[in-house]
Amino acid sequence: MPPPLPQSKIRIGLGSVPHDDLGEYVDACEEAGVDSIWLADLPSSDAVDPVVGLAFAAGRTRRLKLGTGVLVLPGRNPMLVAAQLASLAALAPRRVLPTFGVRSVGPRDRDLYPVPGARAALFDEALTVLRRLLSEPSVTHHGTFFHLDDAAVGPLPARPLDLWLGGSAPAALRRIGRLADGWLGAAITPAEAADCRAGIERAAAEAGREIDDDHYGTNITLLPPGTSDADCAAVLAGTARRRPDLDPALLVADGWAAARAQVRAFVDVGLTKFVVRPLAPVASWRGFVDEFTAELGPEQT
Repeated sequence: MPPPLPQSKIRIGLGSVPHDDLGEYVDACEEAGVDSIWLADLPSSDAVDPVVGLAFAAGRTRRLKLGTGVLVLPGRNPMLVAAQLASLAALAPRRVLPTFGVRSVGPRDRDLYPVPGARAALFDEALTVLRRLLSEPSVTHHGTFFHLDDAAVGPLPARPLDLWLGGSAPAALRRIGRLADGWLGAAITPAEAADCRAGIERAAAEAGREIDDDHYGTNITLLPPGTSDADCAAVLAGTARRRPDLDPALLVADGWAAARAQVRAFVDVGLTKFVVRPLAPVASWRGFVDEFTAELGPEQT
């Protein structure tokens, strides 16, 4: 996989926002010029709801981009999701970055999104309905799972929102190539990311589509400097449960230098968008944002 083209913009955002410090965190990101924040869909935790949290952030900022990382779509009504995103895009024009997934990562959340029938097929249809609702003034759709007659949400975004997807399984890569505008990976190595990008490009070509060269990215999990041994062990154990086939140390950046090395390794295989997620407690979010800006800001182009 060749490196990104010279005009590709390398952008690095932040995830894993705490609900009790969200205002301070958002203000610090806006003031420091952070590219974006990303809120995860973790309803059984104390994390803030992503749509609610991003609306809160939109009201406090003027330039910070706002991403869902990732929002589980199957089990939600795509018309209601489209209405939420349309409203958010009206409040924060050109700043909304929706990314969707098929199922929750955490087992505690999986029963919260029951679906009738095959989850993958429902996801494909829900994404198609969602895209149409966000780009057409009136939508009539009669499919396997959803039935709409002259449905509309508003106000429609001035330009269509890019809809990104997560996932790295072969079926997910084929779906991204067929239906998505971009890809945000997670818990993968640079070599795996290169294979994922190649698989998405093949699927897009087979579908007669093309995904922009700079619409490939991934999450990077970070142990901030000063993380205790106990927290470090907990993070590595959690990562090992998610990817038991790999040494978790390959997936977790232990400090800023390791995060910088990961960004560069992913850029070398064609990724340009990153979400850095601190997985251990942070003493001061404003201080953390300042460190992030100093340590990883120069990696952006």
